[in-house]
Amino acid sequence: MFFKILITDKVHHALIDGLKDKGCELTYDTEVDNNILDDIIHTFDGIVINSKIKMDKERIDRGTKLQFIGRLGSGLEIIDVEYASQKNISVYNSPEGNRNAVAEHEMGLLLTLLNNIQIADKEVRDFIWEREKNRGSEIKGKTIGIIGLGNTGSAFAEKLFNWGARVIAYDKYRTHYPDSLDFVEKTDLKTIFAESDIISLHLPLTAETKYLVDDHFLSHCKKGVIISNTSRGPIVDTMALIHHLEQNRVSGACLDVFENEKPETFTIKEMEMYQCLYEMQNVILTPHIAGWTHESLKLIATVLLEKIIAGNHF
Repeated sequence: MFFKILITDKVHHALIDGLKDKGCELTYDTEVDNNILDDIIHTFDGIVINSKIKMDKERIDRGTKLQFIGRLGSGLEIIDVEYASQKNISVYNSPEGNRNAVAEHEMGLLLTLLNNIQIADKEVRDFIWEREKNRGSEIKGKTIGIIGLGNTGSAFAEKLFNWGARVIAYDKYRTHYPDSLDFVEKTDLKTIFAESDIISLHLPLTAETKYLVDDHFLSHCKKGVIISNTSRGPIVDTMALIHHLEQNRVSGACLDVFENEKPETFTIKEMEMYQCLYEMQNVILTPHIAGWTHESLKLIATVLLEKIIAGNHF
C-alpha cells in the first residue's frame, strides 16, 4: 500500500522527487484551502503545508490516518503541536532552510534605513541630488539587541558580528549555545532596553510573545532605538509602534511582517493605521519576503525531506 501525502503549497521539486523515490503517492494541489482540506484529509497519511492551512485540533481529528504534518518554513503557530503529539502525529518544520535568507534580508532592511537608500533612490529618479541630507549611519560599532537566538536570530547575529557590531541577545528558553556564538553577549531584557541601538525580533508567535513589543516595551527602550521585525507581525503592537515613531522615541523601523497581512481584509481602523505607517519615511516595509529566496525554496524542501525520512514513516 502506498503512503499517501498531500502537498498544499508551492515546493521545490527536491521534496517531490525525494518522496516519490521513497515510493510515496503524492497529491500536489496548491488550490487546496481549509474548507476543501476538511473533506479530504482523512485519506492522507501525511500532509505538507504552508501558512494558508491551519492544522487545529478539529482538523487534526479529521486526519484519522495522519502520521506527520510537515511545515514549509518555521512558524508552528498554525499547528496545534501539543494536540498532534497527543495523537502520535509527528510535526516537522524547516527553519534551517531559510535562516540565511532571513538574515540577509534583515541586513538589507537595516542598510536601506540607515543609509536613506529608499529616499535617495526616489530623489535621484526625480532629478534631486541631495548628499548631505542623505548622509548615512554605519552598522559597525552599533549595539544590536537580538531577542530570540534560534535559527534566524543566530544567523543574523553572525552577520552582524562580521560587520563589526556589538551583539547582545536575550533568549528566555535557550540555555546552551554553540562555540560559534561565543561573540554574543547573553543578557536580559533590561540590558537590551538600556543599551541597544537596534532591537531585532526573532521569536515564534505564541500567547506569551503576542504584543511583546507594546507601549510598555517601547517606553523602556533607549531613546532613538530602531525596531526590526522579520518574525511574526502580531509580536509588535502596530499602534504603539506608530505612537513612539511619531514621538521620536523610536527613530525607525524595519518590518517584513504585520498584524494583518491581507490588505483586502483591512477594517476601516486598520486601513487608517497602516496608511499612517506607510507614509512614514523612517520605516522600511516588505511583504513577508524575508526568507523568500530561490535558494531557500530548495533548502527548505531538502531539510523537510530529510526530517520526514528520518521519521521512519515508510
